Amino acid sequence: MSRPITVGVDGSEGSVAALDWAADEAALRGTTLRLVYATRWQQHQLQAVKVSHQDRADEAEGVLALTQQRVRARRPDLEVTADEIEDAPANVLLAGASDAELLVVGSHGLGSVRGFVVGSVGQEVVADAKRPVVLVRPGYGEAGKAAVGGNGPGKVVLGLDVHEVHDELLEFAFDFAGRHGVPLEILHSRHHSFLHRSTAAEDPDTQSALSGAVSPFRARFPAVELTEVAAQGRPAEHLVEAATDARLVIVGRRRAAKGSHIGSVAHAVIHHASCPVAVVPHT
Repeated sequence: MSRPITVGVDGSEGSVAALDWAADEAALRGTTLRLVYATRWQQHQLQAVKVSHQDRADEAEGVLALTQQRVRARRPDLEVTADEIEDAPANVLLAGASDAELLVVGSHGLGSVRGFVVGSVGQEVVADAKRPVVLVRPGYGEAGKAAVGGNGPGKVVLGLDVHEVHDELLEFAFDFAGRHGVPLEILHSRHHSFLHRSTAAEDPDTQSALSGAVSPFRARFPAVELTEVAAQGRPAEHLVEAATDARLVIVGRRRAAKGSHIGSVAHAVIHHASCPVAVVPHT
């Protein structure tokens, strides 16, 4: 039995964009879409603004009803389930991710700089989730559904460090590009100090390492149009630039034995890329 696509909903602009992306992706994969809404009773609210448990339940019911209506209008044949869960939002999302193919969450809206704002809940979820997490900024649905599962025909971009290759990233990237029938660009970039600067694209060892890392997956996914790019400079800057005409940017996150951690590259990309971003955990 295939895993569902799980999406966190709360009625915000970001969660609506995440909902549309998740519905398109679930339709493409032929799997169930699961909606989760977190409510948590707060014992110490100010009396003047105290919200009853029933009010919270009614709000959750209303949001879930509206989101299901939106999904039915967008993807009429899609199987949808919906759950209101009384717990902290991060706990609800992490639990929802544990048995999902993907967890999809929205941003908190456009910030004052290029890209979007990922709140504390989103960052906690990205840092701790055992499954891939896709972050979608507001405005995704406005472009319509040019293709099932996608926001236009753009490429998929994977940020890969050839000195620390993880199969989970390559598997996710090739599989996603293959499902969507779009090109895959694999980008390696290394930033050097001014005194030790060299051009990575001219380094035969780097190019050879990149080709060697992707070779087994190129053989497994022959239909995927592949571009390998070895560049000089800061990886996050190259990935954010590549995001301008991409449908998805993929970055990795190491599963930490203790505590939560998002690497500097992943942190920069999820805050500043203009397209959806997938964060894939790896060992």
